Amino acid sequence: MAAQTLCRSNSALGAFYRRMQSRMGAPKAITAAAHKLARIFYRLWTSAAAYVDPGVDVYEQKYHERMVNNLKKKAHALGFDLVAQPTITEEQCAV
Repeated sequence: MAAQTLCRSNSALGAFYRRMQSRMGAPKAITAAAHKLARIFYRLWTSAAAYVDPGVDVYEQKYHERMVNNLKKKAHALGFDLVAQPTITEEQCAV
């Protein structure tokens, strides 16, 4: 039941649930989020530690880094090199 409420949560687990929901659909996303919650609960129960939520921004940043690293590996395997380009802001587009 706790996993079902993550769709409206502004936490790292909520971001994980929404990513899984867009990729796999709601029922499988609930199962994946429940499994992740169970693993976190077990780790906290056995170590008697406190849970610290890293937040949505940290989760999104780590996801972005994983995507870039995976793209670099795929490009290298195909014989290409990825070159980072600076991002364009709205102010630069207007000029």
